[in-house]
Amino acid sequence: MTFSEKKAPLEKLTDMLRSFTGREDPRKIKNGLPPKAQFNIGYALAAILLFFYVQQHFFSTKVEMIPYSRFKEYIVEGKVEKLTIYPENISGKLAGSSGREFVTVRVNDPDLVKDLDEHKISYSGQNENKFLSSLLSWIIPLGVFFLISRFAMKKMGTGMGIMSFSKNKAKIFAESDTKVSFTDVAGIDEAKEELQEVVEFLRTPQKFQKLGGRIPKGVLLVGPPGTGKTLLARAVAGEAKVPFFSISGSEFVEMFVGVGAARVRDLFSQAAQQAPCIIFIDELDALGKARGMNIMGGHDEREQTLNQLLVEMDGFETNKGVIIMAATNRPEILDPALLRPGRFDRQVLVDRPDINGREAILKIHSKNVVLGSEVDLRKIAGRTPGFVGADLANIINEAALLAARNNKEVVEPVDFDEAIDRVIAGLQKKNRVMNAMEREIVAFHEAGHAIVAESVEHADPVHKISIIPRGIAALGYTQQQPTEDRYLMTRSELIDRLAVLLGGRVAEELVFKEISTGAQNDLQRASDIARAMVTEYGMSDRLGLVSYERQRRSMFLPESFSSGKNYSEAIGAQIDEEVGRFMHEAHQRVIKILSERRNVLDELAQLLSQKESVQGEELRKMLAAAAPGKATPPQAIG
Repeated sequence: MTFSEKKAPLEKLTDMLRSFTGREDPRKIKNGLPPKAQFNIGYALAAILLFFYVQQHFFSTKVEMIPYSRFKEYIVEGKVEKLTIYPENISGKLAGSSGREFVTVRVNDPDLVKDLDEHKISYSGQNENKFLSSLLSWIIPLGVFFLISRFAMKKMGTGMGIMSFSKNKAKIFAESDTKVSFTDVAGIDEAKEELQEVVEFLRTPQKFQKLGGRIPKGVLLVGPPGTGKTLLARAVAGEAKVPFFSISGSEFVEMFVGVGAARVRDLFSQAAQQAPCIIFIDELDALGKARGMNIMGGHDEREQTLNQLLVEMDGFETNKGVIIMAATNRPEILDPALLRPGRFDRQVLVDRPDINGREAILKIHSKNVVLGSEVDLRKIAGRTPGFVGADLANIINEAALLAARNNKEVVEPVDFDEAIDRVIAGLQKKNRVMNAMEREIVAFHEAGHAIVAESVEHADPVHKISIIPRGIAALGYTQQQPTEDRYLMTRSELIDRLAVLLGGRVAEELVFKEISTGAQNDLQRASDIARAMVTEYGMSDRLGLVSYERQRRSMFLPESFSSGKNYSEAIGAQIDEEVGRFMHEAHQRVIKILSERRNVLDELAQLLSQKESVQGEELRKMLAAAAPGKATPPQAIG
């Protein structure tokens, strides 16, 4: 068999091994270079099998194994040219042009030498070299496998071997891999300006060192989830063109004692070798929670890891070109030692974007989306107050998916309306079966909310009223669209918000002379506002300018826990009376508003029952035709 004839089965084996390892044929790779090599166990097995295949088919001599009886026949026929007699077998070469080599197992044959001499066959004796045979058959393949494994381990990098518990698990992005820049970040201009200084230091450190300036050693990004903290950190690395080490705080701590501290040491050691670079620790609160906060006893392994991080940051000089960045949405629970000057000495707030920021974020995420000519991103930004970058990206994606589902060529405003409703209230449930009575109750309930919202002075305008069930428990909803971003609320605005929340319950009372459980969430929210007005905001003239609640709240997350009341039972009774009075007076006010607009309430509820969804403009036309103008502001409550 010639070499060209052996090429086909070799390629077949190579294709089989490639399919086993899950890799694409390099000949089929298009558009430039092949993808980056990644090692897995299939590579090792493929290398071993390929090595033995090549050795057997290309580098080993073909030797035919024949029985001893045929060997004797070859002697008699004079076909044997040369023999080598070993203690356990006999090898030889046939005469003629073929010159085939053969081997046979030696048996106890006293006449063998006599027959060889008789037929004048050249022969010799030789002892088997077992050492050389073992060397060729075992040591050389093992050596080759060892070299392959060493090469594979280098390709795999740190943290992938068997004894890799102490290796950090950071993902390392090279300068060319970090393809994010400040142009990809929008809505957080103040945070970008703060981090421009870090970029300048990494680019031209001499500019700062010449004047004796010291760049902040650590930069802590704080903000609500989804505002783009991780994206901003990668943008800093992309702008500075330096390696980027990314790791989560939870990846340091394992079940084995001492592993987290070892990983911290390994991470900083690698970073020093790659300087200038950026170390980014996401979710720092998983690692840097204040020591002693756990009432069930401290976690020794976590605290050891935190201690090691503090030590490494102390011993790390910024003139080495390594910047440590971290992100968290729980800065209030971090250990104070992390936040002192010399460690994370600069905190950058990555806050929720305003309307201009939301519009800029929508433009970035809609670059690859085919938008219709009627789509106004400014209006969409105005309808999404409080949304962060992740929410806005989700809206763009949902709108594109809805348009594709309906076989549209472009994404239209109606798709964005549905996407916003889906993100805010949940998925539509048009197939949910509701009896006629429940449907009528929901229609009047939502009509009550909408009419009160359009009747009071300080409420946001109504955008849409719907009785289509959404989400887990929403049987209907009234969507209000703020005219501008607000950061403070006055006493009058809170009182008007109380009225809007009670509008649905009061509508049920007026129409059905009965109440349902549909107002449970409204009552809860209204009670929370009324209690906060009394106990936190000092808006009750009877109790004065005193805050009676001390709650430890997260700066960016809604959950909170109270440390217990710090007032007497008598004050507690007065607080309950004041809360009840705020709720009662708001209730009476809403009864008056809806009683004066009872005809609009009936008309709107009937329209909702027919159309299931009514826009705010239709409601305002109905109110203008019935009784133009807003309701009279409430009398002073206090």
